[in-house]
Amino acid sequence: MATLYILNGPNLNLLGTREPEKYGRATLAEIETLCRAAAKAHKLDIVFRQSNHEGELVDWIQEAKAKNAAGIILNPAGYTTTSVALLDALLAVQLPVIEIHLTNIHAREEFRHHSLISKVATAVICGLGPGSYEQAIAGMAGLIARAKQ
Repeated sequence: MATLYILNGPNLNLLGTREPEKYGRATLAEIETLCRAAAKAHKLDIVFRQSNHEGELVDWIQEAKAKNAAGIILNPAGYTTTSVALLDALLAVQLPVIEIHLTNIHAREEFRHHSLISKVATAVICGLGPGSYEQAIAGMAGLIARAKQ
C-alpha cells in the first residue's frame, strides 16, 4: 500500500480555536480523522504530522523520501511565503507534492499571495477548508495511479 506524508506547519495545532471565522471550527485531530478515511477509500496509508518548527518539517520531508513515500501533501501555513529550507528540501527529495491551504491565500493579505512552495508543487489546493485535504488525497491517488500505468 502506498504511503502519503501529510505535513502541517506552524499554528495548525490551534485549529478549532484559532480565528474560526477564517479557519473554521474543525480541529487538526478531526482533519486527521477525515484524512485517514479519505486515504483508506483510495487504498492509501498516511503519516500525518504537525510541527511549529521548520527544521522538523524538513526532517520529515527527507524521511518521506527515505521511507519511499509516494508523495507529500503539505500545508506549510506560515512558512508558505518564507521557507527556502522547505523549498530546498522538496527539491532535494523530488517526490510529488500537493500544497494545500484551508483558506484561499489569494483572497487574503497581499503577502500571502506569493508561495515559495508552489514553485515545486505538482498542484495547489486552497480555500476548501478541511476539504482541501480530501481533494489533495484524491489528487495524489490519481497521480499514483497514472505513474503505475
